[in-house]
Amino acid sequence: MLNYTIRRLLFTVPVLLFISFAIFLLLDLAPNDPTGNLPLTIPPDVREKIRQSLGLGEPIHIRYLFWCIQFFVNEPLNILEQWTGMQFGDGSRLRVQSWATRSPVVDLIVERLPQTLWVVGMSYVVGILIAIPIGVISAYRQYSWFDQAGTFVSMVGFSVPTFFTGVLMIVVFSVQLDWFPSIYDTTHRVTDWDSFLFQVRQMVMPVSVLALFNAAQISRFMRASMLDNLTQDYVRTARAKGIKEHVVLLVHVLRNSLIPVVTVIALGIPQVFGGAIITEQVFKVNGLGQLLIIGIQGADIPLVQTLTFIFAVLIVFFNLVADLLYGILDPRIRYD
Repeated sequence: MLNYTIRRLLFTVPVLLFISFAIFLLLDLAPNDPTGNLPLTIPPDVREKIRQSLGLGEPIHIRYLFWCIQFFVNEPLNILEQWTGMQFGDGSRLRVQSWATRSPVVDLIVERLPQTLWVVGMSYVVGILIAIPIGVISAYRQYSWFDQAGTFVSMVGFSVPTFFTGVLMIVVFSVQLDWFPSIYDTTHRVTDWDSFLFQVRQMVMPVSVLALFNAAQISRFMRASMLDNLTQDYVRTARAKGIKEHVVLLVHVLRNSLIPVVTVIALGIPQVFGGAIITEQVFKVNGLGQLLIIGIQGADIPLVQTLTFIFAVLIVFFNLVADLLYGILDPRIRYD
């Protein structure tokens, strides 16, 4: 498995370089002008000087090379300096900067990341913890009242868009019942028990909306995979040997059924870091999803390029993690 991992990592390098160039090229060709939001009273020559100061006067291959140096060399060195306290060079290296705020893009991402992980990450974990038991029980008790109820809730959760569910929960639980705040306070800090309870209260609705959506999808995959394995010969053989039913279900069937579900879960993890764009807008969560929307609206190309490429890196990485987990769940799979 080690040799397979090394080969995949080496193959990942040209793939990520191609993805980065494709992202850079597509965003550069998009009809966005960073000076488009400036007042119309600004003369054209001043606008052109602003564009030149942003580096737009250089050819696209030169700008792409500068971005690669800043992202792949300067940013990692800056992170190492912050982690180790050591100095690499004179400290005057150029970093990927946002056109709108003139701040390093990586610093903006690090600032928004905790809010996204708290809300979107927690909802993904809750969704997985809910989906797997529902999928297992629904498959084992096929066509029972539990299976019918789980199917109904899953179809509703997967079909109804999150912006509608979010607005509905705000109307019911914030406006009518006044149980939870409708706006997520990103400046809130947990210092005592009361502040912790407030943090839990303001997380309930956005986490519930996203957890329902994630659980609906994963539970359907879990149920279908369990039904496929429950009819296999090895299950009948295990039962004929006198193995207890819960051991057959939770050890043999569940382990094999998790193989296709692992792909769904692993490829969904990058969405956690990407943020739930719509849900963050509904509940005013100041996370990465909202940061991406701000970058798109303001034609902040360095911010959008960096965020999009980081999402692509996470997708490639967790795709590799899913492949490696196959070998752990199924001993028959060998990569070496």
